Amino acid sequence: MEHIPVIDLKGGQVVRAQFGRRDGYRPIQSPLSATSDPIDVARGLLSLYPFESFYIADLDAIESVGENEGSIALLKAAFPGLSLWVDNGVGDIETARRCLAARWGALVIGSESQSDLQILGALRDDPRVVLSLDFRGEAFQGPPELLADPGLWPKRVIAMTLARVGSGAGPDFVRLAALRAAAPDLELYAAGGVRDIRDIEILARAGMRGALVSTSLHDSRLGPREIGWAHSL
Repeated sequence: MEHIPVIDLKGGQVVRAQFGRRDGYRPIQSPLSATSDPIDVARGLLSLYPFESFYIADLDAIESVGENEGSIALLKAAFPGLSLWVDNGVGDIETARRCLAARWGALVIGSESQSDLQILGALRDDPRVVLSLDFRGEAFQGPPELLADPGLWPKRVIAMTLARVGSGAGPDFVRLAALRAAAPDLELYAAGGVRDIRDIEILARAGMRGALVSTSLHDSRLGPREIGWAHSL
């Protein structure tokens, strides 16, 4: 089981996600970092464990009100060994290719940002591409045919339950099981609601490749011992 810490960027600062309501996100306060500066927060997360990848959500770009590419570039320069999985709301093939050329690590194609299947049709087989299947409640966010046809999915897929992000409600195990059954050969990552090591154990038994985590790290419910144990699964 791989743990991938989440850094949500808004206005150049790391914000704390709650229930997927992005307009209410505020700069993070965490015992791992004295400030909400992305470099400080990343350094604090790496003090817990030598993570290999971070998931970066550029919320301004996703909401089409700006972008945080400068902060992402500074993160990559400060921690060149990290693979940054960047979701910046990319919705067209030209922008996707430009982002891949930036060599952040991986480009996350969020289903909520897609109006058609253009990007996945062109880049599905690129190993640097990750698909995020985004849900709000029971509703899938994105083209219905994308959810219906696992043959369109790249090798790595995130199941993102937005309403559970920062909620402490636990992962959506039912949906994860359905996606695992639909695509048994792909690497599936759970995102949204992961609380503690018990959730990680259940996810591992359910065949998840990994989990995106944030609140449980900053609230000390997942520490170095738990993370190290889970990585051995």
